[in-house]
Amino acid sequence: MSPQSTESVMSRFVEFINTADEGLAREVIAPDAEFHAPSHPEPLRGPEGYLELIAMMRAGFPDVRWTLEETVTEGDTVAARFTMRGTHRGEFFGIPASGKTISVQAMNFYYLADGKIIKERGQPDLLGVMQQIGAVPAP
Repeated sequence: MSPQSTESVMSRFVEFINTADEGLAREVIAPDAEFHAPSHPEPLRGPEGYLELIAMMRAGFPDVRWTLEETVTEGDTVAARFTMRGTHRGEFFGIPASGKTISVQAMNFYYLADGKIIKERGQPDLLGVMQQIGAVPAP
């Protein structure tokens, strides 16, 4: 893929994760894509799998927003650093709403083919989230 195509896919992907738009999900995520997330022991698959991740985040943080801070691209692989912000207004991993705001980083690797994401390995700062909502003591 050209650098412009990769940039376009990532731009549409950020729009998708911030809106949970199912049409965008199908536009940027391959039907058989595989997503490895620390919240799930087994990979999630396809647009529906990613929508499940977003629904989990929105249940705890209805106003969650991801900002793509930087990317490094090599061929069809993209390393991306995001900032995730939101307000803890719903249950998250069994922790009741605290009303606290969060701002944490995530480092993800994306693998692209034919203009779509075919795989992601995500590493959000879940410890930071848990500390910021008061579920785990901060150092």
